[in-house]
Amino acid sequence: MNVQIWGCRGSLPTPGAETITFGGNTSCISIELDEALVVLDAGTGIRELGLRVDRTDKRPIHILLTHLHLDHIEGLRFFEPLWRPDSEIHIWGPASPVTPLFERIARAFSPPLFPIQLSDVPCALWFHDVLEGDWALGPARISARPVIHPGPTLGYRIEKAGRKLGYLPDHEPFLGSEDGGASSEWLSGYEVAAGVDVLLHDAQFTPEEYSSRVGWGHSSVDHAVRYARAAGASRLVLFHHDPLRSDDDVTALAERAAELWGGHGAPEPAQEGMELRV
Repeated sequence: MNVQIWGCRGSLPTPGAETITFGGNTSCISIELDEALVVLDAGTGIRELGLRVDRTDKRPIHILLTHLHLDHIEGLRFFEPLWRPDSEIHIWGPASPVTPLFERIARAFSPPLFPIQLSDVPCALWFHDVLEGDWALGPARISARPVIHPGPTLGYRIEKAGRKLGYLPDHEPFLGSEDGGASSEWLSGYEVAAGVDVLLHDAQFTPEEYSSRVGWGHSSVDHAVRYARAAGASRLVLFHHDPLRSDDDVTALAERAAELWGGHGAPEPAQEGMELRV
């Protein structure tokens, strides 16, 4: 699988001189499949991705949303293929017992937040509630599981030809317990992360920051490393960089992760434009 990162910042876009290296756009990654383009989250990074989608590319686009916090959907309105009448776009997101996915996303496409209604979007647009389970997309298999984060939130696992990618950008697996339970299998999102070749995981906070932010739905870098080790992930990519974290700060956080990891294949910080061969 060809995977590319278009945005890896958390909470708020942060353009500026101090975030040039790792980028200031919020969460978005793409996965190239022969049958479709798969996009994980629609933060501001999806705008640049949309500009790169060739008009002659007629593959359907599947956008898989982990949750509907603004930093994960705010780029959707500026995703260029959305405004092409010949595009076919499928948006997947966590189910709600109260409001359909279409209606929840439509709030961001209505005055006073936006001048154009979602119902006026010209492309062929389909919405799918994601229930816990697995489904096929061409030769790839997609799994979704609920994870610990405020509001309905999913983690995704993509498998193709024996290779596995785990994506948990907003996640607090050790909420209320330093070990997550009696065994690794009880960890939040374990089925998504278990044995993956590459795990993109929330690492927003330092341990000192996390102590005053318990319950916010995010991990410390220490917890991210511990979680990846418990899940048996081969490679950890630190994701959801704090909006106050400069490039130097992100580098320092990655150095701490490398010390905690030990051995071969130290964790690396996610970076806009980063390509991953999975």
